[in-house]
Order: sequence, then C-alpha cells, then structure tokens
Amino acid sequence: MTTETAAPAAALTDDLTAALAGTDPEAAVDMLRSMLEIPSPSGEEGPLARHLADVMRGLGLTARIDDAGNVIGETPARPGPRIILLGHMDTVPGQLAVHLEGGRLHGRGAADAQGPLAAMVRAVAAHRDFPGRLVVVGVVEEETPKSRGAVHIGRTLARPDALIVGEPSGWPGIVIGYKGKLDLEYRVDCPATHPSNPVEKATESAAAFWQDVLELLGPEQGHASFATPGATLVGMRGDITEARLDVSIRTPVGFDQEGFVAALRELDQVHGRDGRLTVVNGVRAVETERRGPVVRALSAGIRSIGGTPRPTLKTATSDMNTLAEVWDIPMATYGPGDSALDHSDEEHILVDDYLRGIAVLSTALGELATLPTRSANAAGSAGELGGVS
Repeated sequence: MTTETAAPAAALTDDLTAALAGTDPEAAVDMLRSMLEIPSPSGEEGPLARHLADVMRGLGLTARIDDAGNVIGETPARPGPRIILLGHMDTVPGQLAVHLEGGRLHGRGAADAQGPLAAMVRAVAAHRDFPGRLVVVGVVEEETPKSRGAVHIGRTLARPDALIVGEPSGWPGIVIGYKGKLDLEYRVDCPATHPSNPVEKATESAAAFWQDVLELLGPEQGHASFATPGATLVGMRGDITEARLDVSIRTPVGFDQEGFVAALRELDQVHGRDGRLTVVNGVRAVETERRGPVVRALSAGIRSIGGTPRPTLKTATSDMNTLAEVWDIPMATYGPGDSALDHSDEEHILVDDYLRGIAVLSTALGELATLPTRSANAAGSAGELGGVS
C-alpha cells in the first residue's frame, strides 16, 4: 500500500484557496479518509453515523442520530432560509483498501457517495454563521430499493426552502433530473410435472412475464435515453415448480407506473398464469428548472473557481426522486467524483476534485443566503420531529 500525505495533489489556485476560506484542505481529506475506513454497507451504517456525528460536533455543528439511523448536523437557527444538504452514508457491499496514491483517494464510497457527503459537511461547517439554518444529513439505505433514510427525512423534517442532494456529478456538473424507478417482484408456482409435459412450467411463466415487460415498454425501451423507459432483469431463480424474478424499470417523466403495473397483471390473467406481482417500491422521475435558484447558486460556485457548469440529466435514480415527491422546492444534485466509478473495484476520488467540490458548495451556500423563505422558516427551525442522540 502506498502511503501519501493528505495534502492536495497540486498547488491550489488563488480562486480555489479563496473559495476554501474556513476549510483546512488537509483536515478535509483526513476526514473523508476516516469515513472510508469505516465499512458502511446498507443496513450497517451505525458506526459511520456515530463517527460522523462526532466529526460534526468537532466542527461546531449540533448533531444527532434520528430513529432511522440518519445523522443530522445543523448550524444555529437564525431568521432566514433553511437549506438541507443530504447525501447517503451507505455503500454497496465489498470493502476496498483505503489508500491515497497519485492524488487519488481510494475506498468504497469515495465517489458514491461519501465524497459528496464529506464535501457537504465541510461546506456547512465553514458557514456556521449562515443567516438562516443549514442542515446536513447523512442518510441510510439509499442503495436499497426503499430508500428508507430519505423517506424518513421527508416524513420527519419540516419542508426546507431548498435542497441539495449529494451524488457524484463531477465537480463542474449539476444533475437537474433523474429517471424514476419501479422495482417489481414476480413469483409463480406450478404443480410438479415431468419436464416433457407440454404444460407451462414455473420457469417458463417467469420468462414469459419478462417478455411481457419488454413488449409493454415498447421497442424504444433502454437505458441510453432520459426520455424512454429501461428495464433490467436484476435477479432470477427457480425451477419447474416455482420461480421468482426481480425487475427494475427506470421510468421517464410522465410515465404511468400504476397503469403499467395494471397492464402487466392483466396480461398475466389473459395468458392463464397465476403469478404474484408485487411492487417493491416506486418513485417518479424528477426534473428541476435549469434556471432555478439552487442550480444558479451551484453554477456560481463552479464559475468562481474557473469551471463551466454542466447541467445533466441522469438515467439512474437518487434520493432527489424520493424527496421531490414530498417537497415542492428548488433542488438539484451535486457532488465531486466520477459516477462511472460507482460500485466498481476501482472506486476513488481525485483529491483536487473533492476540494473543488467543497469550494463550489461553500460559494453556493453564500449565494443561497438571500433565498426567499417560507414564513415557518423565517424564525428558524419549525415543525421538526426529534430523534435520538
């Protein structure tokens, strides 16, 4: 393993140094490294949540862990806008050796999405005197179909004035839209019979169901475009007597998820199959305004350090979808890191890009300080439900 100091890989530009005012670059990298060294696959985020709560308190924020296991850090409540920055703590399984080499910090979660979350924490800590309230949240179970952490936040925290979701967009990128997602489970049972019997077997029924999915979505289905649905056969297992399929469908804006499920059930009946179709989870596609205040603020942050903002639409799904269903507010997704490295054995983040991400977020928070407030937020934090510390 290569040992390298936590200093940035290259000398910081004057613009970046100015934008990082209030942030110690070396300490910021050490903080991310300490997070990556704590395994946090979905459902096992507790140790990281407790560590991150301690880190937040050490940076001058109040911090608590709520009933779902999310860690929440806050600046003092003052009259002004209330902004939530939210990223996820959990990772896919498979811990990677954490090491810094050639200006790259390697480790599971470096890009997806502890790098973006750490950048949010450092940016919020640099704005402890924010004229309003900043809330930074590390949620659990984003990498699972039900996104339990974000769902809990949407139910228990008061609607803020703006939201930034942390996912790897590349430091000059801003994600303004995500496809929706429909997760389905299909199970079918058939009587035991000889393989040569012409009656349909469970595995054959399951295969026919998958073909129904593809035919209903149409010939344009696929994951290459934001405007079309795309299906993935996530899992399949079974035999002649019982079979199960797990299907994930990414859906575009305006897609009728309920109608699609009803049509699948109708086809199952028409074909005489007795399958059981369960909707595991469904969230709709989201697309925010390109000229909305959060996008403008992030764009200002990117330009402040010499970048050109790149608004993008993603064919994947994030907690932005989940929270858009309960909060009709300005929002966007931002974070340093290369999303092409998500879930891979080569996952890493460029230290320089991580620091740029902190700078962009810090400048964006300054821009959002004048955002108009809801009356409930003008006096600080209102309507929140507590958690456990």
